[in-house]
Amino acid sequence: MTSSPVSTSTHHRIAVIGGGPAGLMAAEMLLAAGVQVDVFDAMPSPGRKFLLAGVGGMNITHSEAPADFYRRYGPREAALAPMLDAFNADALRDWVHGLGIETFVGSSGKVFPREMKAAPLLRAWLARLREAGMQLHVRHRWEGWLLDGSLRFSTPTGETHWQGSAVVLALGGGSWAKLGSDGRWLPLLSEKGVDTRPLAPSNCGFDRPWSEHFASKFAGQALKGVTLQFADACGQPSQRRGEFVVTASGVEGNLIYAYSAAIRDAIARDGQATITLDLLPDRSLERLLGELQRGRGAASLANHLRKQCGLDGVKAGLLRELLDKDSFNDMVTLAQAIKALPLTLHAARPIDEAISTAGGVRFEAMDEYGMLKALPGVFCAGEMLDWEAPTGGYLLTACFASGRAAALGALNWLQANQKGEASRG
Repeated sequence: MTSSPVSTSTHHRIAVIGGGPAGLMAAEMLLAAGVQVDVFDAMPSPGRKFLLAGVGGMNITHSEAPADFYRRYGPREAALAPMLDAFNADALRDWVHGLGIETFVGSSGKVFPREMKAAPLLRAWLARLREAGMQLHVRHRWEGWLLDGSLRFSTPTGETHWQGSAVVLALGGGSWAKLGSDGRWLPLLSEKGVDTRPLAPSNCGFDRPWSEHFASKFAGQALKGVTLQFADACGQPSQRRGEFVVTASGVEGNLIYAYSAAIRDAIARDGQATITLDLLPDRSLERLLGELQRGRGAASLANHLRKQCGLDGVKAGLLRELLDKDSFNDMVTLAQAIKALPLTLHAARPIDEAISTAGGVRFEAMDEYGMLKALPGVFCAGEMLDWEAPTGGYLLTACFASGRAAALGALNWLQANQKGEASRG
């Protein structure tokens, strides 16, 4: 088990509310310090969202250079940097290895467990935590506090209460409500004077009204090997190559998720957002125009596009969807559209469809140890904090790191209180 630089007496009991990566990491640090830990989770078993994230291949973290890694957290880079400094991607891999799970770095730089699944890791972790003394209470939904400071939980058998030395909240964001992350905690904290920001979808798809023909023919198909360009709020453009999927109502997928925060904010500001697509990034405009202007004889334009530049299927369909007939049949205009096709998006998909969320408890609501200024003895960690990051291991890494930081903050607070009590005695 990970050792802690802070130790305290075993008569302390701390509640960790939320059995995801942030909460379980907090529990591990607290147990290592000799604290009695009760973990509460609203679901029948802990780590439900963690397990789902691993169904398609569990991406633990990313191997890119720290400076690039930290930039993935955008405006909250400075707030998260101390936590990541203390528990970075390399430390997380070492921790996973300590559970007996091997990892490897994929071609994209993403780090995966050797078995590509979350379940073996979670089983090994829970076994170690139980052996260390963790008390796990499932089907316990947190409902706030009583007047005496006791925690309220609703359970299948009625309401129960708990009181201890401190609390670590790791309640997740607002996506995937069926797995426990439903955001119902936000008003409970707001009414206590905690500074929060409304939850918003992150790593999400967006709506774009397609024609019935295009949606019925191409929904579910991926546009691969395209480059997406989008300007941020300051007008600074950036671009990234990858793929995304056409849905019945718009677009989704990794390339869209990478820009979801900027797209979402632009829609909130302007009512819509326009991304620009290069459908054939390996071809220059000049080369492409030359290919398109070659005589095609009796061949259809669709066959001409396929034979001359390898453009067909959903890419060709998207061009027909977004260009009028005259533009599609003008080779200069068509070549320009292939290299810079504007696609306007109108709304983010509902928050419960998002992979993660932005918003939540503002970092300004906490002190340097992660304790809520309005609620002494209450610490926060994980996705319920107001930060966001793209997929690729960044979300999980920050959840682990912030859970660890919240636990250390709670231990320091308990130690300071012990010293204060001793001096008054």
